[in-house]
Amino acid sequence: MVKRQVSSDVLKLVNNKTGKNVKATDVKRLASKVNQSTIKDEKQLRKLIKQVGALVNVNVSEQLTNEIVQAVRKSGMNPNNLESMIRMMSGKRK
Repeated sequence: MVKRQVSSDVLKLVNNKTGKNVKATDVKRLASKVNQSTIKDEKQLRKLIKQVGALVNVNVSEQLTNEIVQAVRKSGMNPNNLESMIRMMSGKRK
């Protein structure tokens, strides 16, 4: 099962990186739709990336989408932990 909790420091990190006010409920709503196959299936992963971009009102270019897809696949991160994915995409390590 995907970890649905989003810590306040991760939410703060997202808000600081994007300059937007993203609500925890919006992140949780999006996270509730994510499962292991979302991360493993490239089409679903691309859709998730676009949804995250829409959530923070940022246009994600095709090139950036490709880079994120490659990073997720190469990272070896646990696809069950949304928080680790957010940290990895933002470049912040715990």
